[in-house]
Amino acid sequence: MPPTLPADSGADDLFRRFSRFVLRHGLVRSVALLTVFVTLSALAISEIVISVVGHGDRAIAALSSSLCSLALTPPLGALVLRLVFELEAARVRLGELATRDDLTGVANRRHFMAQVAREWDLARRHQSGGTLMLIDVDAFKQVNDTHGHLCGDELLRQIAASIGRSLRTADVLARFGGEEFIVFLPHTDAYGALDVAERIRARVEKTEIDWRGTRVTVTVSIGIAPVRAELPSLDWMIHEADTALYAAKAAGRNCVRTLEFSRDANGSETKSFKT
Repeated sequence: MPPTLPADSGADDLFRRFSRFVLRHGLVRSVALLTVFVTLSALAISEIVISVVGHGDRAIAALSSSLCSLALTPPLGALVLRLVFELEAARVRLGELATRDDLTGVANRRHFMAQVAREWDLARRHQSGGTLMLIDVDAFKQVNDTHGHLCGDELLRQIAASIGRSLRTADVLARFGGEEFIVFLPHTDAYGALDVAERIRARVEKTEIDWRGTRVTVTVSIGIAPVRAELPSLDWMIHEADTALYAAKAAGRNCVRTLEFSRDANGSETKSFKT
C-alpha cells in the first residue's frame, strides 16, 4: 500500500486565514483591497524588471501594469472571493446537517451524546448536579395511522418547539429517535427537573394543529433520572431515565415519573418512583 501523504496544513491554515479576512471585510471591500494589492505589486514588479534589464520607459511600464491590474483584478477577484463566501456557507450548512435533526431543527442524537458526555462528566466530577429527561409522544403511531405521516411530522415540529420554549439556554435538547426527545438539564436536581418536566407536559398537552379541518392534539410521557456518582457512564443514566419513562407509560401516560434511590437496612440501593 502506498504511503499516505500528510495534509498540507500550511496551505490549509493560509486558506482559513484568507477566508476569515474576506468574511470579516465583506466582498466589496475585499475586492477593493485585492485590487490595490495587485496594482501595487504589478508596479513594483515592472520597476524591478526595468532595473534588472537596465533599460525601458518606467512611466509606460507603470501605466500599462496599473491599467491591466485595474481592469482584470476586480472581475476575477470578485469571482474568486465569491467562491470563498459560498464555500464558507456550504461549510456552515454541513456543520448544521451534522449536528441538527432535519425535521425538527433541534440537535440530533449524535451531537447530543457528544455534548452531554462532557456536561455529565463535569456534573459528576464537581458534584454540580444535572438531570436527564426522556420525552416520548403518547400513541404517536395512532396519529400517523389516522392522519398520515405529514401530520405526524408537523406535530413533532410543534412538540420540539414547545419543549424548547420550556428550557434555558444552557439546557440541551435533541431528538433521540422517532417520536422520542431527550433533554439534559445541567445544575438541576430531580426536584427542579420535575417542575420543568411538568411544564413541558402541560404545554405539549395544549399544543394542537388544524390538519385538514381536524383538530389534532397529543400528550407526552416523561421519565427523569438525576446524575449520580454511582453511574459508570452516560448510557446508564439514559437507561435509568428510560426505566422511569416506562413507569410513566404504565401509570396511564401523559404524566411524569422520576427514578429515586435510597438505601435499605442492609445498605443495598433500592429504586422507587416519584411523580
